[in-house]
Amino acid sequence: MFTMQHSDQGEEENEPYYQRLIHAGLNQAFSVLESLFFITLTLYGRGRPMAKPKFAIYWAGSCGGCEIAFLDIREKILDVDKAVDLVFCPCIMDTKYKDIEAMKDGEIDVCLFNGSIRNEENLHIAELLRKKSKVMVAYGSCATEGCVPGLGNLTNAEEIQKYAFETSPSTGNPDKIRPRAETKVKGGKLTLPVMCDYVRTLGQVIDVDYFMPGCPPVADQIWAVIEAVLTNALPPKGSVVGVNPKTVCDECDREKNEKRVKRFFRPHEVDPKDIDPNLCLLEQGIVCNGPATRAGCGALCPQVNLGCRGCYGPAEGIEDMGGKLAGSIASVIDSDDPEEIERIVSQIVDPVGTFYRFSLPSSILGRKV
Repeated sequence: MFTMQHSDQGEEENEPYYQRLIHAGLNQAFSVLESLFFITLTLYGRGRPMAKPKFAIYWAGSCGGCEIAFLDIREKILDVDKAVDLVFCPCIMDTKYKDIEAMKDGEIDVCLFNGSIRNEENLHIAELLRKKSKVMVAYGSCATEGCVPGLGNLTNAEEIQKYAFETSPSTGNPDKIRPRAETKVKGGKLTLPVMCDYVRTLGQVIDVDYFMPGCPPVADQIWAVIEAVLTNALPPKGSVVGVNPKTVCDECDREKNEKRVKRFFRPHEVDPKDIDPNLCLLEQGIVCNGPATRAGCGALCPQVNLGCRGCYGPAEGIEDMGGKLAGSIASVIDSDDPEEIERIVSQIVDPVGTFYRFSLPSSILGRKV
């Protein structure tokens, strides 16, 4: 119903790899909305005069991509509106906080909460929506693990703001003016949320019923959560939904041999034409987080010659994803010479940003202390 169409297979194969990745992402977005529409239509529609379920979607400390995907369906958003009652989604609606505060406790059937807890407003709304929602879902990598905003935990709020507003090369601010939590103006005052000293996941501040990782989550995960809620067939509380216990490597169709690597490449250092489309990316020196990342996405990134970024979080049995990935990478280095090993490892310019890109706040490291 909402699926994008390409003109022909040949044209699709000739597209640059990054355009194919974009199209794959958009197709996921359409599939998510299609799943949401048909599940709700099946369970609440078909001529039965039942009230539409109430849904809320919130955007906290994140890029907002999980919400923006809803707008990619353009006028089809009207079809979704027929199936569910979307009561709160600041990305596309002008619902006020006071409207949510006036609701009865538990009035919202399902809340998909996207984003980490980066400031006091994020925390306040997380607590409010938990109170008003029957089912709270940590929706996407930022809410489940902390994701890219969580890399701010390598420093603290003061250092981040000092760099942003005073010392960065692109900042012209001789008076060192910074945003303030409260500013008096004629007729009243203006307020801004206070930045928390470090990033937390949703589950670190409120009680979460289900976790839906991914950047963004794929359609099957959306289907699993909504169908379970509407049919009263909920899995055990605390379940990670729409995934399986295997790794991305298990889902990837690329040929895998004994890995012996002499050099690691950053993405911009590799011409896509030089990448073997059938051979394991890690064997070609392209850092891939597939060995430690839980399966469920269908190995989308490796399909377009990009190493797995790790957005689905640690696979079953892995306590610290970054530590596991660092060990996996170390095990494939083809050298016994300490100096050569150090040279090869140094080619991974940002180890923390590479191995803990999605998981730092939820890892053993957690944050700077």
